Amino acid sequence: MRPFRTLLALPVSVALLGLPPADSSALSTPPTDAVLSLLVTQGRAPAAALLAREGTTTRYAHAGQGIARSDHFRAGSVTKTFIATVVLQLAAEHRLSLSDTVERHLPGLVRGAGNDGRALTLRSLLTHTSGLYDYTRDTGGTAPVTPRQAVRIALTHPPAERVRFSYSNTNYVLLGLVVEQVTGHSYATEAERRIITPLGLTGTSFPGSRSSLPSPHGRAYAADGTDVTDLDPRVAGAAGELVTTLADLDRFYSALLGGRLLPPRRLREMLDTRAAHGAYGMGLFPEKLPCGTTVWGHNGHISGSYVRTAATVDGRRVLTFRVNTDAIADPGLEPAVLAAEFCPRTS
Repeated sequence: MRPFRTLLALPVSVALLGLPPADSSALSTPPTDAVLSLLVTQGRAPAAALLAREGTTTRYAHAGQGIARSDHFRAGSVTKTFIATVVLQLAAEHRLSLSDTVERHLPGLVRGAGNDGRALTLRSLLTHTSGLYDYTRDTGGTAPVTPRQAVRIALTHPPAERVRFSYSNTNYVLLGLVVEQVTGHSYATEAERRIITPLGLTGTSFPGSRSSLPSPHGRAYAADGTDVTDLDPRVAGAAGELVTTLADLDRFYSALLGGRLLPPRRLREMLDTRAAHGAYGMGLFPEKLPCGTTVWGHNGHISGSYVRTAATVDGRRVLTFRVNTDAIADPGLEPAVLAAEFCPRTS
């Protein structure tokens, strides 16, 4: 649920990993697979897996024990990309405007400790520039709460400076409530109707209060080794409830960035990072790799699971990797995986 980004220089030199020369086949024994194993040996994850997709070609790799290609897992804040897509679809249908205040859709809800929904727009929620406190700092991301309970927790704290990027799960909990208010249906129902069913994402679901994962699935572990496979998804709600698979995330981000889910104008808005001073668009964030390539996607962190999806801006090349624990011990390994996949190889 919380963002897990790093601006650190890569601690691993991809050139030192014994990787294939530049004339090797584009998707055969790639450098990414060599870096993947470091998520287990150096990142201290029980297991790691990736699924890369370029056009119609896919490649799967794994390291360690306990992960399979078809496993369902919790995707944490990757959920935000789905929610943002639904909101932007509603904007394209003129059922809401990103300039609408929160107050217009949720009258009286956001008030207290200096917070005021009359001064906040839906755009500020999407871009994490509302200043609203992140309720999971108080719950630890482990206590199940209703959306309105989550908002009430956040409103016991004063806001951060508005217009400054400040990542907060509260923003997307509120967007889930807005979707329900505008459509008369839950955010889960709307995401299923608008995204999951049309794209054939058969392994993706919003579990609500169901604590078990669909089959097949492996085990999920907290950083201390505790088995946390069963988890009440209400700890995250619209900010991080999603359950999915590697293949479904690749398919979703490829379709989204490829223009299949949003009109061009709305996709450009989604990729516009000016409001967050380059840090975040709307449910997506860019990462510039050492070779100069910029990839787009999101990460997801929830108890027992960390996942990262990144794609080229046209969606033609996409990578999703995951580990079955809370985080990667060496944060520099994440950008190393992305660089190995998306940066041109040299001999």
